Amino acid sequence: MAKGNLFVVSAPSGAGKTSLVKRLRAELDGLAVSVSHTTRAQRPGEVHGQDYFFIGRETFERMIGEAAFLEHARVFDNYYGTAQSSVETALLRGEDVVLEIDWQGARQVRHLLPDCLSVFILPPSLATLSQRLQGRGQDSADVIQRRMSDAIAEMSHYAEYDYLLVNDDFEVALRELKSIIIATRLREPRQSDALSGLLQALLA
Repeated sequence: MAKGNLFVVSAPSGAGKTSLVKRLRAELDGLAVSVSHTTRAQRPGEVHGQDYFFIGRETFERMIGEAAFLEHARVFDNYYGTAQSSVETALLRGEDVVLEIDWQGARQVRHLLPDCLSVFILPPSLATLSQRLQGRGQDSADVIQRRMSDAIAEMSHYAEYDYLLVNDDFEVALRELKSIIIATRLREPRQSDALSGLLQALLA
């Protein structure tokens, strides 16, 4: 069985990354989304083990010391990290894995797993990004202003990624993201393994 592909998806807060990946996973088979660990507070409607693994700072720092994370970063005064064992297990099963992480985490993953493919999602404008953040109704004006500043800093790293797409029209952005996954699955090494019987028959 061919090893799965690892996709890294990053975006500033409010660009729609989580919604896009959720739809992507619903519409494509064989796609696993790694659940990150975080020290931030659990938000209403979030499910432990499904949206995030919500753990304490002491536990997170112990895991860092044990080299348990493929990547980890501190964002908005909280830690976020991806457990290395869960990603490697899924890839060895032949599943494609999507990591929703920021540019810091993406840089760490590329260093350890240079064969990964990375996608950066941009908002159509700063005004739209601000409207989306305000529309959540969860944060104060000061927090939104800070998130906007952090979003600009995040977007400055766009050139480190393999693909760029703009989430203006959600369905168009979803189609573009899906095309990246499908095209990668059609690469020769993976197809050679999947089509070994056909290839032997054709070349007999």
